[in-house]
Amino acid sequence: MGTIHIDLFATLDLVGQAPGDPEEDPEGFEFGGWQAPVFDEIVGRHIGAGMQGMDALLLGRRTYDIFAAFWPTQVDGVDGEVGRLFNRIPKYVASRGNPRLDWEGSSQVGPDLVSAVRALRDKHEHVHVMGSLNLVQTLLRERLFDRLDLWIFPIVLGVGKKVFDGGAVPANLTLLEPPVTSSTGAVLLRYGVADGVPGSGDMRREDRGLDS
Repeated sequence: MGTIHIDLFATLDLVGQAPGDPEEDPEGFEFGGWQAPVFDEIVGRHIGAGMQGMDALLLGRRTYDIFAAFWPTQVDGVDGEVGRLFNRIPKYVASRGNPRLDWEGSSQVGPDLVSAVRALRDKHEHVHVMGSLNLVQTLLRERLFDRLDLWIFPIVLGVGKKVFDGGAVPANLTLLEPPVTSSTGAVLLRYGVADGVPGSGDMRREDRGLDS
């Protein structure tokens, strides 16, 4: 069985809307492109490393349109390696409408998203979901993901669509490796889904190792 990866960029207040470009999601959101001033070589290197083994993309409609308008022409220069990867692998689009699928290798998943994602997990080794916050809410709610790669940037916006915006259900996660910190203060947290749901206890009765 394959792995569903969710790859997200978020602010300290967990806003994940339009990190890369002012035109990504301009309606009523004035901070599009907030990631660019705090992006550095360390972030880029680890994003690339996280794509190792990727053999499919699963995207929401809006993110697909953004990717399809940009990546097909990015086969040389600084974005060439990523562009060639994205152009080569299958792209699956989760949409209730009728999206234009002009990007080679693109197809629309069936109306039963839960069954479709499970089928993708059986078909591919490493399916990555990037951006696509509406789609992410469904994956969180249905626990249809195996790994969450979350970049947190030292910015507070106070407005915008959030990573956990109504889709999350109680879940335990396991930190898969030590956090990575960039020169600008961004932190990469790589989590895997763990069994069970969060427990509870009484901090007044626990041995916290504090001096009396």
